[in-house]
Amino acid sequence: MVASYGKDDLAKVYVAQMRNDPRYLVEFVESLQPPVPREEKWVLILSSSFGCQMRCLMCDAGGEYHGKLTEEEILSQVDYMIRSRFPDGNVPIPKFKVQFARMGEPSLNPAVLGVLRKLPTVYDAPGMMPCISTIAPNGGKDFFGELTDIKNEFYPNGMFQMQFSIHSTDDQKRNQLMPGKKWGFEDISRFGEEFYQDGDRMVTLNFAMARDYPVDTSVVREYFDPSIFFIKLTPLNPTQSVARNELQSAIDPYVLETSEKTVNDFKSQGFDVLLSIGELEENSIGSNCGQFVSVLRDSGYAIREGYQSGSYQIDQ
Repeated sequence: MVASYGKDDLAKVYVAQMRNDPRYLVEFVESLQPPVPREEKWVLILSSSFGCQMRCLMCDAGGEYHGKLTEEEILSQVDYMIRSRFPDGNVPIPKFKVQFARMGEPSLNPAVLGVLRKLPTVYDAPGMMPCISTIAPNGGKDFFGELTDIKNEFYPNGMFQMQFSIHSTDDQKRNQLMPGKKWGFEDISRFGEEFYQDGDRMVTLNFAMARDYPVDTSVVREYFDPSIFFIKLTPLNPTQSVARNELQSAIDPYVLETSEKTVNDFKSQGFDVLLSIGELEENSIGSNCGQFVSVLRDSGYAIREGYQSGSYQIDQ
């Protein structure tokens, strides 16, 4: 562990060097949802690669890519956060979310599947609910097929969350935001219908709303069944990449009226909708994707021991 920053009662970001080389840095996060206490809900957000191959315009994780994490390296992130709070590995929290969404596209790393198999055997955590957040890159068919089997065996009855990043219904604009080759709406819809079973959580379609990147709710309804798919709307996080690429959020987290039309349009198409706006203080903490590793890259990977919660120090 080389760095940490944040607040115990909101969110903490950790940076770890996994191998004997400062390029192999990963971030992982623990967060709460005030006023809900940790005893009721706790979220861990994991990395699955060193950097990311996808290079999405809004995400800081894609500046450099140095390969995939092993099962042990992914589990070590979970273990560090759990053992810090619950040394015996017993996590008596009814809503305990373990999300593969920090650095890396999880479906490109088969080790994620091994971790999902091991988590229920390593920890006593009856409230554990893994979440895979993905852009569904081409070549992931085998991963998603195996993921379906793992969900059915280890996480049935609503204890698994599947989330696809959509962001825009305009193919050209969507490809600008997420340049990697990926599934189209027909492929995502077909998979979701095969993945979903009675009692499961609905499959989430996530839209990080950006200006000039249109979202046509009638197009979403054309491809996706509202009885299987759920809509999540979020503002763009204020990452370095968002600023560099001159992206602007279509949802102002301070002015909720900016989301009303899109929310109502989705509801009129029969979808359940969640407007997800986290604690705005998390932006100052920097618990958005890839931010701290980006700072370390910019400093030439020079970091001083003692970079800890509440302040940070980086050698120039």
